[in-house]
Amino acid sequence: MTKPLNSLKVLDLSTLLPGPFATMMLADLGAEVLTIQAPDRVDLVRTMPPFDGDLATGYSLLNRGKKSLKLNLKDPSAVALVKTLVADYDIVVEQFRPGVMNRLGLDYETLRAINPGLIYCAITGYGQTGPYRNRAGHDINYLSLSGVASHCGRKAGGPPPMGIQIADIAGGSHHAVMGILAAVIQRQQTGRGVFIDISMTDAAFALNAMAGAAAIAGGTDQKPEQALLNGGSFYDYYQTSDNRWLSIGSLEPQFSKRLLDTLELPKLAELAQSPKAEDQQTLKNALGAKISEHTLGHWQTLFQTQDACVEPVLSIAEAANHPQIKARGLVRDVDRGDGVMQKQIGSPIRFVTEVDPH
Repeated sequence: MTKPLNSLKVLDLSTLLPGPFATMMLADLGAEVLTIQAPDRVDLVRTMPPFDGDLATGYSLLNRGKKSLKLNLKDPSAVALVKTLVADYDIVVEQFRPGVMNRLGLDYETLRAINPGLIYCAITGYGQTGPYRNRAGHDINYLSLSGVASHCGRKAGGPPPMGIQIADIAGGSHHAVMGILAAVIQRQQTGRGVFIDISMTDAAFALNAMAGAAAIAGGTDQKPEQALLNGGSFYDYYQTSDNRWLSIGSLEPQFSKRLLDTLELPKLAELAQSPKAEDQQTLKNALGAKISEHTLGHWQTLFQTQDACVEPVLSIAEAANHPQIKARGLVRDVDRGDGVMQKQIGSPIRFVTEVDPH
């Protein structure tokens, strides 16, 4: 099947994670992506273990489906070559601090003079404006400054270091792709390109969503373990007898009833729908004690036939072998970059021409 972005050509000047993940998504959707790599500066992702052969697994993932060209952008001849390429490309993605591309002579104004239809996406920590525009940062800093970290984790333990890079990917990569695709549609109507300013802090701030609405419009600043979905209710994780974890998300009455009936705790049904913190804590204590009596395998078997929003916490390796993940084909064999096939997480976006009515 022809992929939806087959007509687009992307020039990728980014390194590390946010930009390369965004252009990986575009490549997965069919875009032709050419990555410009500096011969004198090592991309840190390329050196991060583990390795599969001579290649870091993360580097192989982020660069799948892309072509690459080594250019030193401090060399005037390399800059001239990029300008020549831009005339034939639809999109430029870069991840330098504000002002760097101006100094290199590859800023938006210069490049759009060559190609007026150029869509130029700059991904930075804090955006092109504001007092922090030139400040260094990482995912953990963007999550902190945006307020996300303030309502995650436990009261006693403080904010957790996240297992995935939320601001980098959900903030930078995903918002960059959304902005680029919106700009492509706009260009179809106007013939003109645009500069897209993606701040990972901006995007992380927007990800607060429900908690953000409560704080800004409702005057209620959410704290850890105080809200419905961050540990303030029985919607939580519970440890099993073999030190694994079970997730319980049985918020709706029909699900909480099924949960408590299955656990032989039907008398606690009223507590599940109570807004009182003390009632929720009583229920959490009862659930914690009950779940701790048996292994994760026991609870998996018990809830396998119960539609109660109860699932095991799996490792990534376990998730990759789960029947649902396997049925969806999310692990695929991909050329790791040297002709050898490697198992990778595939694109989660599926295009279906015929929908099964069942």
